[in-house]
Amino acid sequence: MNPRLAQLQPYPFQKLRDLLAGVTPNPELAAINLSIGEPKHATPSFIREALCAGLDGLAHYPTTQGEAALRESIAAWVRARYGVELDPGREILPVNGTREALFAFAQATVDPTRHHKMVLMPNPFYQIYEGAAVLSGAKPYFLNTLPENGYRMEFERVPEEVWDWCQLLYVCSPGNPSGRVMTLDEWRALFELADRHDFVIAADECYSEIYFDEGHPPLGALTAARELGRGLFRLVVFNSLSKRSSVPGLRSGFVAGDADILAQFLLYRTYHGSAMGPAVQAASRAAWADEAHVRENRRSYREKFERVVPLLQGLLEFDTPEAGFYLWARVPIDDTEFARELYRQQHVTVLPGSYLAREARGVNPGRGFVRIALVDGLEQCITAAQRIARFVREL
Repeated sequence: MNPRLAQLQPYPFQKLRDLLAGVTPNPELAAINLSIGEPKHATPSFIREALCAGLDGLAHYPTTQGEAALRESIAAWVRARYGVELDPGREILPVNGTREALFAFAQATVDPTRHHKMVLMPNPFYQIYEGAAVLSGAKPYFLNTLPENGYRMEFERVPEEVWDWCQLLYVCSPGNPSGRVMTLDEWRALFELADRHDFVIAADECYSEIYFDEGHPPLGALTAARELGRGLFRLVVFNSLSKRSSVPGLRSGFVAGDADILAQFLLYRTYHGSAMGPAVQAASRAAWADEAHVRENRRSYREKFERVVPLLQGLLEFDTPEAGFYLWARVPIDDTEFARELYRQQHVTVLPGSYLAREARGVNPGRGFVRIALVDGLEQCITAAQRIARFVREL
């Protein structure tokens, strides 16, 4: 077996299952799970109908590049959302959700012949980044994002030799778990670093469509590149329908960006066997072409934050996120103890922040925090917040 497999750490939710094993929650309270970022809003009926209408496509092998109609639908959405004109034939690839693409991208990007190989990423982070780096043969390098630095990736603190060894850098904006959005000045600095040190930027934007002000969508990497007049060189963006359209089970997203990089990624994916099924492509075309259901989705999340935040303010320390559906909250006791006892006493499940981070430069930036995913229905989220508030008051 590949010896690098032994370097993989347990996934956060496996750690959570182990933490809660043997704990008997309060039997008088119904379970509410806010630990995982799985949207629980109903999938729009027109997406289900498009999926069923596309079932005749099961009689054919799909191409790895995807149907032209799907790539054109994605290009139209990118044009409307980011103001960027993409070539559907060279600058867009459909993928089976961002998770598999984010992982596969490192395998295709990292040069195994280089002596020093590093992949940089935020800390806390989506664990796929770390696993992708390890299995590509690279060493992960973590940039701590803390309240003290505004949850910013402090590029200026990275040693020069690390930049020289960097081959790939993952960014997540809006961030998981903080919900922070990168600024145009940060993008400028990152693009300059990528050009100077010759590494690729993988921009994970799967939370880009969950925001609170309809008039001010989060800045995306494609828009930043356009506004800075640099084109798509060394930039690849990842986005998904899972959060935007409440279809996590559809496993549908796209990558877009540097045409030369995507040509090589397409070659890798052709061997990887990761073509999207025709019925899923049909449903995806329908989803990317409609914004009404996305606005309604945002309205639902906005209402949950408006109702939940006042219940927890003054009890837990947190900043209301710029986007996304997480509350990243500092807790008054150890985060694993908080999660375990909250589950025991109030039958509410949240994720310890330390499970989303690694110790780097003497600190685990997730320790002392929990991630609360406001993905359930409005009443369930309100009830969970009331129980969390009760739990904190009784500590």
